[in-house]
Amino acid sequence: MTKPFTLQPLLELMQTRADDATKELGRRIAAEQDTKAKLNMLVQYRDEYAERFRQAAGQGLSPASWRNFQEFIGRIDEAIAQQRVVVLTSEQHTAEGQAQWLTQHHKLKAIDTLAHRHLAAEAAREQKQEQKQQDEFSARKRLDERPDGT
Repeated sequence: MTKPFTLQPLLELMQTRADDATKELGRRIAAEQDTKAKLNMLVQYRDEYAERFRQAAGQGLSPASWRNFQEFIGRIDEAIAQQRVVVLTSEQHTAEGQAQWLTQHHKLKAIDTLAHRHLAAEAAREQKQEQKQQDEFSARKRLDERPDGT
């Protein structure tokens, strides 16, 4: 009879933790992509607004309109700087998530390797036991088939 793998509960726990780490990493990657998309949108909007400013300046602007354009571009630049900080933070969170995933993956792989070794050892033990039983059966059969009955 095959002995159960005594570390099976640990293997299942490690599988759960690895699955959770995978989901968390996916969430962090998605969040990072979202922050980068927002940064790109802000930069694109700033470029478009700056182009409108250049066109308007070429046609002549009042000092008040000039000041309004400059102030608004300044606010967009501040938003871009803040979003860059958010992107850096998000990248750090993603890197931490990757490290956590890798740690959980290595732990799972180690326990899984032990499980495979256990299964292989049990299979070898069973095969050896079956071979022993077959040898005993063959030996009894030969004894029973002797003409002198001894």
